Amino acid sequence: MSPYGDSEAIMFIRTSQDIGALLRESRKKAGLGQAELARRIGVSRQWVAEVERGKPRAEMGLVLRALNTLDNPLQTGLATPSYGRVADTPDIDIDAIIDAARQPPQ
Repeated sequence: MSPYGDSEAIMFIRTSQDIGALLRESRKKAGLGQAELARRIGVSRQWVAEVERGKPRAEMGLVLRALNTLDNPLQTGLATPSYGRVADTPDIDIDAIIDAARQPPQ
């Protein structure tokens, strides 16, 4: 049973420990070990363990990638802000950028 109630309950994220608990619970629900999640998101198992313990300085992009990998993206009750974006501006695929950077030079 989740420490946050049933799976449909709202979980308030206020601290890095809350993010870590969400990541750990999502990983376990997906039936993954830390090493497998780490492999899927391109980090070390130690990084996953540290974030699950509430590491306050974890890179936000990697935390979001981990949650997306676990089909648990963060959501808010606020409308998506535009930040001055033009409606037809394409989304940036950070995973594609990282994968391209990992390729050996040709």
